[in-house]
Amino acid sequence: MTLKLTAGIIFITVYLLLMLFPKRRHYIAIIGAVAFIALSIVPLTTVALIINWNVLGILLGTMGVVALLIESRIPSLLGDIVIDKVPNVKMAIFALALFAGFISAFTENVSTLLLVAPVAFSICEKIGISPVPAIISIAVSSNLQGAATLVGDPTSMLLAGYAHMNFLDFFWYNHHLSIAIPTEIGALAASLVLLYIFRKETHPIHLEEKTVVTDWFPGYLALSMIGALILASFLPFKNINGLICVIFLVIGVVREILVKKYFMIKKVVKEIDWNTILLLTGLFIIVQGLVNIQIVRDVAHFMTNLSKGNIFLGYTIIVWGSVLASAFIDNVPYVITMLPVVGTMSVMLKAPPELFLFGLLIGATLGGNITPIGASTNIAATGLLRKKGYIVSFKEFASIGLPFTIAAVAAAYIGLYLIMLPFMH
Repeated sequence: MTLKLTAGIIFITVYLLLMLFPKRRHYIAIIGAVAFIALSIVPLTTVALIINWNVLGILLGTMGVVALLIESRIPSLLGDIVIDKVPNVKMAIFALALFAGFISAFTENVSTLLLVAPVAFSICEKIGISPVPAIISIAVSSNLQGAATLVGDPTSMLLAGYAHMNFLDFFWYNHHLSIAIPTEIGALAASLVLLYIFRKETHPIHLEEKTVVTDWFPGYLALSMIGALILASFLPFKNINGLICVIFLVIGVVREILVKKYFMIKKVVKEIDWNTILLLTGLFIIVQGLVNIQIVRDVAHFMTNLSKGNIFLGYTIIVWGSVLASAFIDNVPYVITMLPVVGTMSVMLKAPPELFLFGLLIGATLGGNITPIGASTNIAATGLLRKKGYIVSFKEFASIGLPFTIAAVAAAYIGLYLIMLPFMH
């Protein structure tokens, strides 16, 4: 058996196991990485260079700062302020979804859900309606906006690490508008879908009391971190975003030790998604192994041939193929696997690399909204509902997720292509 065939079998096995055992995927990825190292597909001496420490730093620092922010209850107060300004349930759900989307552009998606969901549960309980549609709307909105900024989603962090993008590159890149703009175009289209879905929910609503915040420091810390990432965009140094995020986490942790002693530190450590960090570490090694033995190039050749040399067709295959794939598998392993594939494909078709890379992120990030297993946020949302006694079926989730996704992807797909059209040869 050739080494390439062996590597292919290991990779397919790992991917299938990731789908079948989502709670054990960090172990599966590490075992797959160890197998690649043992077979010398990835030399042991190169492992430390292969792991994208910048991406891991962004993820670690952002999760830790968000954990401090959640504890401060500042996001809950912001949610209360939003709710206090709307007249009925329809507008409350719509406002919560928009609010979740806004927060999700700067924090990790699952954390956003955990911040906003309690407000939605409270509203639905007071007026006696099912919280299922509201929680699903918050989840899919969180997933959508995660593609808009560097710190919004692990997939965005992966793109930034692969393409060496800084915070501002998500808004303006290579002398043209960047991925944040088509993402917002998609968000606008999807918002109209939500208004239509909830058009009959006209029960009046009023907020009786607002959340009380006693510690504003985590809010200042989060804003300062985002400001520092923006300032770093003007510096000549690359791949320092992770270091910046970790520094701000350390500042927050030290402050917690001085003010609240050790117990909060345990909570911060617990809130960080160590499983995702281990998953990414293993996948970095596995994907580099696929690059080393030319499997990535072979897949890129296949997709290039499928597109028949046509850039628009290639772009379409990437976007809508990613939507289909991400509807059923987690978008993190999918994106980390496909980034080098679409990067190579763009060279073969002589297309602007960002067209295919941004198209991949749009399709994979938004495509996860179709089903309850397509994204970690959706899994968390259905878990929260299950604890409240509501079992969400695929059909029930898709009744919101599918039209939301089609509207968002179609609008972003067209918007991105029109933005990139003047730069194609």
